Formats: sequence, C-alpha cells, structure tokens
Amino acid sequence: MAIKDWDPAEQPREKLLSQGAEVLSDAELLAVFLRTGIKGKSAVELGRELIERFNGFRNLLSADGDLIRAVPGLGTAKYVQLKAVMEMARRYLSECMARGEQLTSPADTRSYLQLRMRDYAHEVFACLFLDNKHRVIAFEELFRGTIDCASVYPREIVKRALEHNAAAVILTHNHPSGECEPSVADRSITERIGAALSLVDIRLLDHLVVGDARCLSFAETGLL
Repeated sequence: MAIKDWDPAEQPREKLLSQGAEVLSDAELLAVFLRTGIKGKSAVELGRELIERFNGFRNLLSADGDLIRAVPGLGTAKYVQLKAVMEMARRYLSECMARGEQLTSPADTRSYLQLRMRDYAHEVFACLFLDNKHRVIAFEELFRGTIDCASVYPREIVKRALEHNAAAVILTHNHPSGECEPSVADRSITERIGAALSLVDIRLLDHLVVGDARCLSFAETGLL
C-alpha cells in the first residue's frame, strides 16, 4: 500500500507536522527525505531496508558514494542530498560552538563533539577554550595519536589557554574503539592538566570522552 493511502496520522510527513520530528523512527525520517519509494516498496520500507543494509544512520551517512549510488531508489541525486544534510548538521553544531556563543546546553556540546570527533580512526585530544562567562573563544584539536593513544602535554594546553586569555577549559578526546569509559591514563592526564591550569587560575570544567554512541563526562560522573 502506498503511503498516501495510509491513515494520515501514520504518514511520516503528517506525523512530523503534528507531533514533531523526534517522534519519527529512523525509517520514517529517511522516508521524509526520500519522498518516494520504488516499485513494490514504500518510502518507509525503503528507508528501513537502507538502515538495515548499512547498519544504521551513521554508516549510511558516511558510506562510500559508489555504495550509496548502487542502491535501487537512491543514485547520485540522493547521495548528494545525503551529504548536504550531513554537512548542514555539522555547520549547525559548529555555529553552536562559534566564538562568542555561551555554552548553555551540554547536549549541544556533546552532539557537536560526537559529530566532529567520533569517526576519527586515531585518537584526537582537543580543547574548548572559554571566557569567564563560558562563552566560546576557540575549539582546537591539539594532539593526535595512533589507534589507541595520543601524547598529551599539559604545558601546551596551558600555553594555548593563556594565548587565548581563557578563563576555563573543557577537554575532550575520542576513543577509536567506540567505548567511552575513561582509562587510567585518561584520569591521570586529566588530573595533571587540571593541576597545571590551576597554577595560572584557569578552571578545568570538564573532560568529555567521545565514544561511538555517547559521551562520558568526567564532571557528571564525579571524576573531576
């Protein structure tokens, strides 16, 4: 049965308009994006098949163009649209972290850091430098490592914080393994950086470990 013949309350577009995008399933969101299905499959069925085929949104949005274009019902036009949607999401979240913006939403901060850092094949250690009103001064990726470690130097973080005239810092790094539980080394370097920053009266607000599906906050889990 075509989607247009469904109960209006169950049609993805009408459901989005009446209840909000957050109530839609992954397949329904894709159906709104795709607009039409293919012969024998509604847009929702096609969306469900795509999610199963690529094992989720993340793999679909980061898949090689040839793989996406080879799927019946997609092609070059849909591939270009998918990439545009992904880039719009990145830019929206980047604007949330733009210079002068006050950090008032931990959820936006997490979303930005996950989108930016979780797909790296190597470990990256970065800092958000903030003023005394928690407005963003800069976001910088400072250290890069192998698949499971990065060499982090507290004095370099202090140096950059002073150059930015920062009053506070949020640390973040990713785990290429996808797990976000902090290691003993993560805890140790956080203590060392916090101690180094305190010597120059700069506050360490948090350390966020970016995993595959979530971020772990040192502050919220009592590790800071």
